[in-house]
Amino acid sequence: MVAQQFEPAGNYADIIEDDAQTERRNALVRLQDRIFVPLTVVPTVVASVLVFGIPLAFSLLLSFQGWKIDSGLLAGKFVGFANYQDLFTDPLFVSSLYLTMGYTVSTVTVELLLGLGVALLLNSRVPFVRIFRTALIIPMMITPIVAALTWKLLLDPTYGLVNAMLGTNTVWLGDPDLALVAVGIVNVWQNTPFVAILLLAGLQSLPSEPVEAAAVDGANSWQTFRHVTLPLLMPYIVVAVLLRTIFEFRSFENIWVMTGGGPANSTKLLSVYTFEASFLSFDLTLAAAASWIMLAIVMVFCVLFILATKPKEIQ
Repeated sequence: MVAQQFEPAGNYADIIEDDAQTERRNALVRLQDRIFVPLTVVPTVVASVLVFGIPLAFSLLLSFQGWKIDSGLLAGKFVGFANYQDLFTDPLFVSSLYLTMGYTVSTVTVELLLGLGVALLLNSRVPFVRIFRTALIIPMMITPIVAALTWKLLLDPTYGLVNAMLGTNTVWLGDPDLALVAVGIVNVWQNTPFVAILLLAGLQSLPSEPVEAAAVDGANSWQTFRHVTLPLLMPYIVVAVLLRTIFEFRSFENIWVMTGGGPANSTKLLSVYTFEASFLSFDLTLAAAASWIMLAIVMVFCVLFILATKPKEIQ
């Protein structure tokens, strides 16, 4: 009986010891968690600062300096906003700015509409839908340089397949009125699949209850899409528009390979203007100023677009 009376005391001691060991293990795990985050984040932050932050800071400093190719790297003199004034008084830069804005709005709008249509089609039960989904990513996976060279051959006025199919001799890339349209079509062809895949993923992740409730209330297909599907899909549309706007605003590869900014500067977007100022004219201060103007315009558009679509997401 005495041994039985002291047995619970031993069990309590074991329990207390187990609790202490558990607490020490938990403390060690929490310490490891606290150490793990800095160990993983700090190297990434340092690498980002070295790779992106320092060049960005140097380009911003360069945009306020006067620098020549025969000068030392840090031998530039501070000139204030003189480079920015030179840009906005240059008719070629101003025309490139307006051309870039129009090109970006047009291509992003077409990509969004076509991508949404393709996403809705692939989200429905159509025959061979899996084959269509696989084929959809082919243009997106082609390297932009390769796609541009291929389309340049297809649009050749003499031997191109496009003119052979249309039965014309149109100089697509040599006509100032058609060159930018042709380049835009190529860009839309290659980048619409990205929008379609993004919106398709959004459509397949939407809850089915609101659509079923709308059907019970007697809404037709258009009313269901307009008042139920589209508002629910708006976050995905915002992401697609923002990403495509950023990439289209700095579009360069297709244009440079297909037209080189011509003919008659009809396809000279800001990216081409900046490239020529940097690597052809070697005016790095002017190119840096042009690059920061591009960055500022994109950032302002992104902020305004997010603010404009935020009430729609709430509704």
